[in-house]
Amino acid sequence: MPPQRRWRARAKAEGIKSAKSHNRVNVLVEAKRRCRGGIMVVVVFSLAINLLLLAAPIYMLQVFDRVLTSRSVDTLLYLSLAAGLAFICFWALEIVRGWIMVSLGKWLDSRLSGDVLAASLRTGLAKQGSSIQPIRDVATVRDFLSGPNIFPILDAPWTPVFIAIVFLLHPILGWIGLGGAFLLFVFALANDLLTRASSRRASQISGHALEEAQSATANIDAIQAMGMMPQIIWRWSKMMDKSRNALAKASRVSGIVGASSRFVRQILQIGILGTGAWLVLGNELTPGGMIASSIFMGRALAPLEKAIVSWRTTIAARAAYKRLMQLLDVVPYAATAEPLPRPTGRVWVNKVTFAHPGATEPLLRNITFRLSPGDSLGLIGPTASGKSTLARALVGLISPQIGHARLDGADMAKWDPQDRGQYVGYLPQDVQLFSGTVRENIARLTQSVPEQVYEAAKLAGIHENILALPLGYETQIGTGGMALSGGQRQRLGLARAVFGNPKLIVLDEPNANLDMAGENALVETLAALKQRRITVVIIAHRPSILRNIDKILVLRNGSIEMMGSRDEVFAQVTDSTPKSGQAVSLETKQAAGVHRL
Repeated sequence: MPPQRRWRARAKAEGIKSAKSHNRVNVLVEAKRRCRGGIMVVVVFSLAINLLLLAAPIYMLQVFDRVLTSRSVDTLLYLSLAAGLAFICFWALEIVRGWIMVSLGKWLDSRLSGDVLAASLRTGLAKQGSSIQPIRDVATVRDFLSGPNIFPILDAPWTPVFIAIVFLLHPILGWIGLGGAFLLFVFALANDLLTRASSRRASQISGHALEEAQSATANIDAIQAMGMMPQIIWRWSKMMDKSRNALAKASRVSGIVGASSRFVRQILQIGILGTGAWLVLGNELTPGGMIASSIFMGRALAPLEKAIVSWRTTIAARAAYKRLMQLLDVVPYAATAEPLPRPTGRVWVNKVTFAHPGATEPLLRNITFRLSPGDSLGLIGPTASGKSTLARALVGLISPQIGHARLDGADMAKWDPQDRGQYVGYLPQDVQLFSGTVRENIARLTQSVPEQVYEAAKLAGIHENILALPLGYETQIGTGGMALSGGQRQRLGLARAVFGNPKLIVLDEPNANLDMAGENALVETLAALKQRRITVVIIAHRPSILRNIDKILVLRNGSIEMMGSRDEVFAQVTDSTPKSGQAVSLETKQAAGVHRL
């Protein structure tokens, strides 16, 4: 049995007692279960509202058939008071029902948003990029629950009740009402079948266009500098044209169906009044019954007609719900467990093999090595040899298909990130900072004591640079660190990586944007980390940064080509003199440069 089905069966057997079980079950399913009580209250209110709507036709029936014939003012007064009281109750219940649905939508949004964002970000680990579409889906479901488009769905089940009352007034009128309801139901079904594919296609293309716009926003400097704006606008406009065409097709069909339903509704209204008048002339129906039957039928068909008008919104909400269900069903939740003791920094990578889904060749093949606490390892190799992928495996960002990467025996991919993160520092190739202050970014957005932030900045050799900023540690860096240079962002990312005195630090090309002063500061940081017995793994293409590294691992095509102490590996590389006319590899040049250091 697949793992997802196993935990579903287990959750069902245990009864899903509380929201704390959301790490084992789909949080949307659990949220739906908790909403049942509120939904049942809304259903009861809907029943009461629809019953109170009987007041108007009953009032007219009594006025035409009793008050006008008896000419009793007292009867008219009491009937008017009763009808007024019914409508006051109707007004109050409508308000309360709306409030309940708004509250349910708000609660569902607050309950799902965090988990959906986390699931979207976890999905982005595998896809190398996240999308905000799931957040938009949560908003779509919330707006549907909080808006007026859900009420026709809640009122539609009472349509048979009104048609049954019309039958009681006269069977012929009942059959007319039943036929009208059947026609409107056919229209609603046709609207769904004819617009579903186009609406889905429009939504998918619109989502892709949104991702394109996000990507363009993130790369605006390159776009503007190289004159790519017209091409970007053309690509985006082409996608939006496809989305608009699909949406226009669905809208045209929906418009035809909506107009047809309104036409049928008017014809039925005239038909039931005409038939009622004919029955009155034949003494088979009273004038009050004629008017009441028209009102009853209008009330019976109103939810169906409104449902057809709001069908596009309903389809969008249903599609958003399905996407959320799929996202939360597929993406596993981080296992919750007792916090593990602080590690010493012992790393064990055992037979790690990893490939992206659908890939024909793995990016990593049977990677095995060990590091003792305080060891430093340099990863070198040609481009696309798997260095960054191995770095991601070391910090638990990816889960290998075979093997594991462990820190003091704990599997990094299965370790709860909230617990694991305090012992791990990571500086990726593309340093992404968050809008906020320098202090907040170094402190990993936590409310830490200033001394810890200062210590991390000093360890990264950036303390003096921060003090030179306009507001020091309280300087706002802008979205993504746009107010800083590339070197400043990289050094600030290094300070974030060493914050909290972690036991394993992985640095992916930490000197890519550094000048000579920054690189010298980085060398001093690595020496300080070694004195603190912090295990360091560093990916570098410049050999100068590796002069104080203990071990070197050479990757090629995802496999270990060579590993050993720094001097041993560089000696083997430099001793491998190429034959006459043979090109010297990049690794050989780099290694030789380090050897001369």
